[in-house]
Amino acid sequence: MEPSEGASTELAKAIKPIDGKSVHQICSGQVVLSLSTAVKELIENSVDAGATSIDLRLKDYGVDLIEVSDNGCGVEEENFEGLALKHHTSKIQEFADLIHVETFGFRGEALSSLCALSDVTISTCHVSASIGTRLVLDHNGKITQRIPYPRPKGTTVSVQHLFYTLPVRHKEFQRNIKKEYAKMVQVLQAYCIISTGVRVSCTNQLGQGKRQPVVCTSGSSSIKENISSVFGQKQLQSLVPFVQLPPSDSVCEEYGLSSSNKPQNLFCISGFISHCTHGSGRSSTDRQFFFINQRPCDPAKVSKLVNEVYHMYNRHQYPCVVLNISVDSECVDINVTPDKRQILLQEEKLLLAILKTSLIGMFDNDATKLTVSQQPLLDIEGNLVKMRTAEIEKPVLGKQDNSPSLKITAHEKRAASISRLREAFSLHPTTEVKPWGPETPELRQNYPSQKRGVSSSCPSNLISPRGLCGSQDKVVSPKESPDDCMDRVKLEKDSGLSNTSASSEDGLSTPEVASNFSSDYAVSSPENRSSQENMDCPPSGTGHHLKQEGTVLPPPSPLSSSNAKRVKTEERPLNTGVPPELLDAQNTSAAQVDVAVKIHKKIVPLDFSMSSLANRVRRLQQQKQRNESEQSYRKFRAKICPGENQAAEDELRKEISKSMFAEMEILGQFNLGFIITKLKEDLFLVDQHAADEKYNFEMLQQHTVLQMQRLITPQTLNLTAVNEAVLIENLEIFRKNGFDFIIDEEAPVTERAKLISLPTSKNWTFGPQDIDELIFMLSDSPGVMCRPSRVRQMFASRACRKSVMIGTALNISEMKKLITHMGEMDHPWNCPHGRPTMRHIANLDIISQN
Repeated sequence: MEPSEGASTELAKAIKPIDGKSVHQICSGQVVLSLSTAVKELIENSVDAGATSIDLRLKDYGVDLIEVSDNGCGVEEENFEGLALKHHTSKIQEFADLIHVETFGFRGEALSSLCALSDVTISTCHVSASIGTRLVLDHNGKITQRIPYPRPKGTTVSVQHLFYTLPVRHKEFQRNIKKEYAKMVQVLQAYCIISTGVRVSCTNQLGQGKRQPVVCTSGSSSIKENISSVFGQKQLQSLVPFVQLPPSDSVCEEYGLSSSNKPQNLFCISGFISHCTHGSGRSSTDRQFFFINQRPCDPAKVSKLVNEVYHMYNRHQYPCVVLNISVDSECVDINVTPDKRQILLQEEKLLLAILKTSLIGMFDNDATKLTVSQQPLLDIEGNLVKMRTAEIEKPVLGKQDNSPSLKITAHEKRAASISRLREAFSLHPTTEVKPWGPETPELRQNYPSQKRGVSSSCPSNLISPRGLCGSQDKVVSPKESPDDCMDRVKLEKDSGLSNTSASSEDGLSTPEVASNFSSDYAVSSPENRSSQENMDCPPSGTGHHLKQEGTVLPPPSPLSSSNAKRVKTEERPLNTGVPPELLDAQNTSAAQVDVAVKIHKKIVPLDFSMSSLANRVRRLQQQKQRNESEQSYRKFRAKICPGENQAAEDELRKEISKSMFAEMEILGQFNLGFIITKLKEDLFLVDQHAADEKYNFEMLQQHTVLQMQRLITPQTLNLTAVNEAVLIENLEIFRKNGFDFIIDEEAPVTERAKLISLPTSKNWTFGPQDIDELIFMLSDSPGVMCRPSRVRQMFASRACRKSVMIGTALNISEMKKLITHMGEMDHPWNCPHGRPTMRHIANLDIISQN
C-alpha cells in the first residue's frame, strides 16, 4: 500500500492561483474575438463619450491599423492611469448598478483587452484641458509614454497589428480577413443606423493607395435618413413603418398567454420593414437589424418570427428589417456574453405575440391593396401561361413531354397496366384467371407493346447477350404457346421477382404476353386448364409434373385449393433457369440412373499429422478472434428513413472517402433504380438517378458559362461602397455567371460599376437582385465560385433531365461509371433537390457473427 499512496500523493498537486499576467491574456482573448468586436468596442466608446462625429480608418482591412477618432468629451488627466486597466470604469460602482446602465460599455474590458492583443496608442483632449496628450500603452494597459499632443477636443484610439500576441489566431485572422471585414461592416452599419445625430464615416486604405469610402452617414436626427445614407434612397422606397398592435387573442393562445395577466405598455416597438409584395424583399438576410433600447443585438427568436411571418406573404424573399424594441431596463439583462449581443428579456412571449399580431396586420393590409402595375399579372391568361411554364420546368421521368394532359394520360395508362397485370397474373387457385381477350379490345389498343424484356427474373434462355434481363434486344417470342407464357409469369410471380418496369423511352411498359393469350384459354374451365398444364407445359413451370431423382410427383388436385397452393409454393424446380430441352435430358438421365451400378473402390493411404492439424485449428481460431474484434462495433447505425438522413450522411462522410468509390465492387441493379455495391464487407445501395443528377449538376456548376445579353445602355447599380468593392474584386466570378460590368475608377465610390450584360438562358431571366445575392455570398466566401439560387435551380432542372432515369436497365460498365463519378464530386451524399444518393444496407461480417 505504501508505494501506491506515495504515487497518488505525487500526482495530486496543490491548487494555486494563475498569475495575473496569464489571467489577463486568457480573458482578453475571450472579450475581443474578431475585427468586428474590436471596431464595435471603439465605436461604442465614442458614442458613450457624446461624440457627434466619428471617423473610422482602416489599413489593409484592419490587419495593419484600426483607428477611431471622435469629437467627444475626451478623457480627464486624473483618469489616464486607469483608462486601459482591467475592470476600471466610471459607469458602475456595484453590481446593482447594472440594472440602470444606459451606456454601451460598462465593464472596463474593451481597451484593456485590446492592449493585451495589439499595440495601442491613445491621443485625447478633454474639454477643460488646454492641450491634448498622447499615451502609449503596454500589453498590461499601463502607460509607457506620455507626451503633449496638440489636437481638438475628443479622443483617437489607434490599434496596430491586432492579435499579433496570439500567433495562431493572428495567422487565422489574416487568412480570413475579407470575411472578417464583411462581418465588421455589417456590425458598423447597425451603429450607423441607430446612432441619430452622429455622423459616422469609415474608410479603408490598401497599401499606399488612396482611401476608399466604406460607409458614411450625415448625422441626421432620424433613423429613416440614416437608412437612406447607408443603403440608398431606393432601399428606403421599399420600406414601410412598423405599426404596433396589441396582441390578438388567437396569438396569445398560441403562445400560452392569458389576457388578464398581460402587462400593458411593456414594449414599444418602432422601425421599418420591407413591403410583402414580391420584389420588395431581398434574396438574403443581409439587411436585418434588431435593437433593444437602441443597443444592436441578435435576438434569435425575434428574427425567426419576423422571417416566418414575412414568408407567409412572400415565400421566396427575406425582408429588410430595422426594429428597435424599447423596454424598461429592469426587464433586460445585457450582461450575458462578452460582446453583449445576446440579451435576455422578461415577458419574451408577450413581445413575440405583439410582433406577430402587428406584422400580420400590416401585411394583410398590403396584400389587399392592388396597384396598377400589378393588374396585368392577375389576368386569367397570364396565370395559365405562368402555370404552363412551371409545369415545363418540372423534371419528368421517362419520356420528356411538356404537355400536362399527356403526362396525366401516361400516368393513368401506367397505373392501369400495372393493376391489369396484377389482376390477370395473381395466383388465386380457386378463381379463374382471365387475361385480356377479345371482350376488351379497347384496352388492347390503348396499351403499346413492350420494347424491353418482360422481367428481370426471366429464365436463362430469355436473357440477352448483354447479361441483364430487360435489355432492348429480347422480346417474347410470338411462337410461344399461351400456356408457356402463363406458366412463366406464374413462376416469376411465385418467386417474388416479377416486376413491371417503366421504360425511359416510352413512359410505360406492358408485357407482350397479354396479346398472345388465346380466347380458348380464357374461357376454359379450371379443371381442363389444370390437366392441360400437366400434360403440355415444360417441367420449368410451377405446380406441374416435376421429376426429381426418379420420383414422379402427382399433379395438384384442382378441387383442393390448399394442395394447389402448397405444390405451387413448396415444390419449385431446382433449376428454373435451365432451358426446357436440357431439363428433359436431365430428367431422362435421372430415370436411367436408378439402375444399380457396380462401383470399383480403390483404397489410397492418407498422410495425417496431428500437430499440423492443431496448428491449423489454432490459426483459424486466432483469425476468427481478429475478425470479431475488428467488427465488434457498427460503423453505420442510421436507419434508411427521412428522419435520419442527416445522421446517415454524417456516417458516410466519416467512413467513406472519395478514393473508396473507385474500389467498390458492383453486385447488380435492384428494381431498375438502385445499384448495389460492395466495399470490403459493407453493402451499399445507390440511387442511380440521384447520383447521376448530382454529378451532372456539379459539372454544370463548375464549367457552365452563361450566355450574356448585352444591354442597350449601361445600367447604374444601387450598391453600397462595401458591396461595390466585393463586386470589383470578384469580376471573373460574375462573368462566369453571365454578368458583365464596366468599371470607372475615376467615378465616385458607389458609382464606379455599371452593368452592361445580363445572363440569359431559354425561359430564365436574371437581374440586379441576383447580383445582390451573389455579393452577399461572396462577402462570406471571397473568391469562391458560387451561383445565385435561381441559377442553381436552373442547373438542377437541367441535370435532372439529362440523368439516368429510374426504370432504366444498366449494364456493369454503366453502373461502374456512375459509382466512379461519385468519387469525383464535392458533395456526393444528396442530389440538388435533397434526395439521398447512397445508404448503407448491411455488414456481412456482423451478419455472419449473428
